[in-house]
Amino acid sequence: MAKKVKMSDIAGKLGVSVVTVSKALSGQKGVSEEVKNKIIRLAEELGYEKPGESRGVSKSYNIGVVVPGGYITKYETFYWELYQAINTAAAKENSFVMLEIISSEDENEGNPPKLLRESKVDALIVMGAMKTSYLKMIRAHYATPTVFLDFYDSEIQEDAVISNSFYGAYAMTNYLLEKGLKRLAYVGTPLSTESITDRYLGYVKALMEKGIEIRKDWIIDDRDMNRVMYNEITLPEDMPEAFVCNCDMTASKIIEALSKKGISVPGDVAVTGFDDFLHPGLCIIPLTTYAVNMEGLADSAVRNVLKKLNGIETNKGIHLIEGRLICRESA
Repeated sequence: MAKKVKMSDIAGKLGVSVVTVSKALSGQKGVSEEVKNKIIRLAEELGYEKPGESRGVSKSYNIGVVVPGGYITKYETFYWELYQAINTAAAKENSFVMLEIISSEDENEGNPPKLLRESKVDALIVMGAMKTSYLKMIRAHYATPTVFLDFYDSEIQEDAVISNSFYGAYAMTNYLLEKGLKRLAYVGTPLSTESITDRYLGYVKALMEKGIEIRKDWIIDDRDMNRVMYNEITLPEDMPEAFVCNCDMTASKIIEALSKKGISVPGDVAVTGFDDFLHPGLCIIPLTTYAVNMEGLADSAVRNVLKKLNGIETNKGIHLIEGRLICRESA
């Protein structure tokens, strides 16, 4: 069987970059007509096939999904579920999805995803916050249409599809305030990810509107700046009336820590989460939470990359997907 021709093969023969080849073959700007024509002619001579062309189906694409390995653990299965939602959304559009988990070593060292190195995909969905340096590396070396999912990066102008973290935490905090609770702590490490920061700011806005002081000792870290979650979360000495947690996993750890101290939820303290997704058995009480619209996130991300692949002009920006408050037993 003949070896499949890659964009790197064309780039090597012409002495140009893979980005230049990708732009020429996808009809993007930034390549002179002379170079573009040379690339197209050589691609035809070598028998280069764009990913998806060999299936013989019109407008069918391979969509790559990359996710940092730190988000794929034994219990944190939110991204597994979101990946399945992407699969479902892509299948409706006659397209296919390929997943690659990026290890922390590859992310730190700037090693590109294998899906891009081997030209296996037409477009890329980056699922979950990654280092800005890693995202810049991808942009510098590959012209693959890309969408960020469940995060955005303030330093990179790229389409991003996210849940409304700011409003969700704002609504949750107001829900607790309306129940007469005023001593509220926030659990999540601000600046560790954009979404955790946005949820923190939603919490702050709700308290500020009621003239309630933001206490530094009630801003409780749940992970380090590399996004690695702590096994145990340190509770404050002065106990608040409620904990507004940035995710359900963190809420479950708070409830576990309170239980060890003999503090009941919600009898003594209320606890809320965010996501509405938690591995069965990890929490001893049903969580009040802000449910993320996973199907809406996946559909929007897939539609966005397909627009790019079909040459439909879009303004790069943040696409907000609304969720909803779900009231259960923890608050």
